Amino acid sequence: MTSSFVIPVIDVHNGNFKELWPAMVVALKTSSFVAVDTELSGLGNRASLLAASIEDRYNAICHAARSRSILSLGIACFKRVDNKADDTYLVQVYNLTLLCSEEYIIEPQSVQFLVQHGFDFNKQYAEGIPYCKGNNKGGSDNQGVHIRALFTELLRAKKPLVLHNGLIDIAFLYQNFYAHLPDRLSTFTADLSEMFPAGLFDTKYVTEYDLRFSASYLEYAYKKCKLDNSRNESSIENSRRVYLEFCQYSGAMARYVDYKYCPPGLPHSDQAAVCLSFSAFGWCSKGTKCPLSHDTDLIILQDDTSKDDKRKKRKRQRKKKRGKLEEDSSVLEGAPQKKVPHLEMNPDLEMNPDLEMNPDLEMNPDLEMNPDLEMNPDLEMNPDESHQVVTTACLESAISADGNSNTENQEDEENVKTEKNENTICEERLESSNTDMTTKTSENKVESGSHRAGFDAFMTGYIFAYSCTLVKKEQDDAKEEKCVWSPTSFNKVYLSGKATPLNIVKSTFSKSSKAHVHKMQMVWGGKP
Repeated sequence: MTSSFVIPVIDVHNGNFKELWPAMVVALKTSSFVAVDTELSGLGNRASLLAASIEDRYNAICHAARSRSILSLGIACFKRVDNKADDTYLVQVYNLTLLCSEEYIIEPQSVQFLVQHGFDFNKQYAEGIPYCKGNNKGGSDNQGVHIRALFTELLRAKKPLVLHNGLIDIAFLYQNFYAHLPDRLSTFTADLSEMFPAGLFDTKYVTEYDLRFSASYLEYAYKKCKLDNSRNESSIENSRRVYLEFCQYSGAMARYVDYKYCPPGLPHSDQAAVCLSFSAFGWCSKGTKCPLSHDTDLIILQDDTSKDDKRKKRKRQRKKKRGKLEEDSSVLEGAPQKKVPHLEMNPDLEMNPDLEMNPDLEMNPDLEMNPDLEMNPDLEMNPDESHQVVTTACLESAISADGNSNTENQEDEENVKTEKNENTICEERLESSNTDMTTKTSENKVESGSHRAGFDAFMTGYIFAYSCTLVKKEQDDAKEEKCVWSPTSFNKVYLSGKATPLNIVKSTFSKSSKAHVHKMQMVWGGKP
């Protein structure tokens, strides 16, 4: 099973924002990729977020982003460490508490969910980093020490931006820290393609389409990647793994660090009955009253056991079929040549070679991807590093530097997790991601304080690092040493209930917004 380790999450608020600013800027500039997560004050009309029309869905998101705010921002910077075994990353995680200076709507169910998961509203209103939404108001995004300037530094870093189920996140980031959201979706995607030239990556899309896990909510995907990463420890195969290193903060800086302990992930019992709703979506309408288990580790264990059982069953069926064919062939051995006793081929039933698969029949992402196509369980936290490497003077040096397709799918689709109701809001944001605003599970079902933007950003980044390691494994023969990102998920954002993702591109029929053009002149002098 997976090993335990401790993740230092730096708590950033208005009192220490200026002090930590140089370290955060250097972390962004020197990272290989950046993972981001947000906590929001609400989402508005949930049903409209699943509108059949993507344009209508975008309009609903725009209304939410303009009328609500970001309460907390998580940033996880993953820096590839050279001359280390496999894929080793130095990880720095920041959890920023924010306070919008304008009026905004906060929804009661948002407050309830966040409080149940340890969010401190008293701290937010007392120490939140102030900011204004939309276009520039009374200052430049290019100068000063404020959250909008930090977002500008993120753009200037030109690093891949990683999110989980990220359409709502990126829309809120745009509206809160960049400019007013454009009215048209095509204009929005055109702007994003220039804002992030290194690409946007959605780990929910990666989990469903590349990794093909049985479920894709954040906690499940993270723990499944962590488990598969550890399984290669005893594997004899020559495969790649993910290793993590963390800065060790001491002295005055230690006051700002919250340590998140990640247990080994051993379920109490593999025989307990799990909640099918929580197993599939990461939430349950019964909340703490649900008599079934919400243990994600147990859910993953039972999913893996179910896959093994199905695989063995199919193997027995194939052997049985092969045995029957051999028996039939022995009966036909004495038949005259070109004649089969009692059997005649019906010429009208011959296969038509011109009948091709309909390319318009796309796979439904709400149907479970083939769980038998398991990813290589190669990855393991570095045991030689004891999971937390002491990188001396890490933060101090940063501050000083700144001064300078398978047929088995048909059987697997019988799994209960394919029975997803698109009329609910399960898949949009009601998962163990950042803006789950319903009365989900509380302290009795989840660890108190476990739902934080910083740690969620770390989990998002870990999933991406794991998926990239698998891509690199396939390219080992090419002897490529540079960072390789999954080409299949480049600029693809997951859309719940849709067969295809949202492609972040600038088409020939769309133009960039005027506000964005002005920003680009400020950020990059006109060109990304």
